[in-house]
Amino acid sequence: MPALSAGKNVLVIVHLIADYGQGDLAFAEVRQRLAVHLPDADVVYTPVPPFDTLSAGFCSAQLALTEGPADRLVYSNVAPRFDLDAPREDNDGEGLVAARMPDGSLVVGANSTYAFSFLRDEADELVAVEVPPSGSQFRSRDAFPALLPRLLARDATLGTRSVDRASIPAPPESVVAYVDGYGNLKTTWSAAPAPSGTSVAVAIGGRRLLATVSDGTFDVPAGEMSFAPGSSGWAGRAGEVRWYELLLRGRSAAEAFGFPAAGARVEVIELP
Repeated sequence: MPALSAGKNVLVIVHLIADYGQGDLAFAEVRQRLAVHLPDADVVYTPVPPFDTLSAGFCSAQLALTEGPADRLVYSNVAPRFDLDAPREDNDGEGLVAARMPDGSLVVGANSTYAFSFLRDEADELVAVEVPPSGSQFRSRDAFPALLPRLLARDATLGTRSVDRASIPAPPESVVAYVDGYGNLKTTWSAAPAPSGTSVAVAIGGRRLLATVSDGTFDVPAGEMSFAPGSSGWAGRAGEVRWYELLLRGRSAAEAFGFPAAGARVEVIELP
């Protein structure tokens, strides 16, 4: 990662992944605070549903592990505070974690459930970051942004400690991972459940629909559904991974399945 000099950042892009809507005041406030601490960066916002750490983790990995400039930051904040049911002193929440990727890019975010699951085995460095007390419930605005330039510059005075990668859960298998704007259901299936051209029944929640296993998402006629390697995936340490997705050509697969949330089980049954 290129170092920062004289307080000037050299970031090309900041990906802000969060569960507050783009038109929400929260986004505007975080964007404004980022302009203070990273004034030259181009901020791109990727929304995920409320409390959806799985979608946030999937998006973080897609942006961090695919081709892009080394001087980029993925700043993720989905912090449902589900790790502790008891009352929280001073609005305390999940810890802040920073992950450096092999190409030098940096991912920083709240360590909540699946937020780092897709990155835990890919990062060169994975550290917990000491966050000064703020007393704010809005830590992504009030506590975290000031730390970003220091993390990018590898500030040795910033308190960090190594994260036990085993403490971060692996991504759940065979579930919906993310729903894109077209209603395509991106899943954590990474291999074909049956040979290409096979008709299958796909069950999600209480709905079961027909799909065709194929090598390409558009290898079906209009109005039919494919289950095929989609546009999401990356080259990891264990090799190339391509995530399968459900695409209902010309329509929304998410709508057809009743808008399942990330984490919903995707069962594929080969037809006789």
